[in-house]
Amino acid sequence: MRFLINTQLPKVLARRLKESGHACEHVLDHGLGQSSDNTIWNFALENEFVIVSKDDDFAEWILSGRPRPRVVWRRIGNCTNDELLGWLAPVWPRVIESLKGGDRLVEVS
Repeated sequence: MRFLINTQLPKVLARRLKESGHACEHVLDHGLGQSSDNTIWNFALENEFVIVSKDDDFAEWILSGRPRPRVVWRRIGNCTNDELLGWLAPVWPRVIESLKGGDRLVEVS
C-alpha cells in the first residue's frame, strides 16, 4: 500500500510513515503542491496511491461513487505537527486494517 499525503498535511507526516515502514510520499515530492484536487486524484489513481487528506472533496467523491483511489480522511481540527503525529500513531493500525479490509474511505476523527 502506497500513501500520498495531500498539501494541507505536513511533510513530516510522510517522513514519519516512511520511518514506520510504509511507502509514503507527499504531493510536494511530485510538484503537485498547487494542483487541483482532480489532478491529485488522477495522479493517485494512475500511481496506485491511497490519498491521506483533510479535504472534504475526496471523501465526497468516494461517497458519490467515483471510482478509486482510496482515501484516508483526517477529520481533526488544526493542530501542531507533534499533536498530529501523537494523535495519529495509535489509530494508524486501524486505518491499515480498514484499508486491507477493502474500505475505500477511512474517516479518522
